Amino acid sequence: MDSPPLIGITTYLTEARWGAGWAMPASLLPAAYPRHIQAAGGLAVMLPPDGPGTAAAVVERLDGLVLAGGEDLDSALYGQARHPRAGNPVPERDRWESALLAAALDRDIPVLGICRGMQLMNVHAGGTLVQHLPERLGHDGHNPQVGVFTRHRVKPAPGTLTGDVLGEVTEVATHHHQGVDRLGDGLITTAQAEDGTIEAVEFPGRRFVLGVQWHPEMGDDLRILRALVAASRATAVARGSGRASSSA
Repeated sequence: MDSPPLIGITTYLTEARWGAGWAMPASLLPAAYPRHIQAAGGLAVMLPPDGPGTAAAVVERLDGLVLAGGEDLDSALYGQARHPRAGNPVPERDRWESALLAAALDRDIPVLGICRGMQLMNVHAGGTLVQHLPERLGHDGHNPQVGVFTRHRVKPAPGTLTGDVLGEVTEVATHHHQGVDRLGDGLITTAQAEDGTIEAVEFPGRRFVLGVQWHPEMGDDLRILRALVAASRATAVARGSGRASSSA
């Protein structure tokens, strides 16, 4: 039986508390991420921030990559001053994940960007973000309560990867106050919320490069993660064949 594909998941870099009084900087990840990758048939490995120069070597060992959610991106990455409601940037994480994404795109391994991860994909492609959606939309329906996921419907576009995986309108878990504004070069919009917010983007022509603004790890719907694992398994098989041919 073939080994499950190895999926790397980026982590937060933040102050954390645990046990009897421990408090220090930590690389951490909500357990839902690896649990859902495992439930979808993959092997999960955490990718804490490192020097950008190591990204290519890390990606070489992976079959797929998940850019996890988390803190707001540094608005300087897309040429804007920081909005008063934007969170403090984490430059180490921004640099690391940008380098991982570049290496993954270069090697054409599957990438899934979740929430912040989708926004990073857009900024990496030269796009911009809305730094505080309630000002644009006139409501806070995508993030009504800090620390609590809410749910709303999204409509995938037919004939896209998102549409093929999810079909018609589906309900998703959400928690974000920023979103895509100007779409990056080469990306297409593949799902939207009822208020017009861009909820999914893709690089067409790639093996699997998908960003979703929602959190597929929060709930029981494994379709997105199973699609990522299936694409990563196919990548692992193709790369294995290529290596075998090279060594023959």
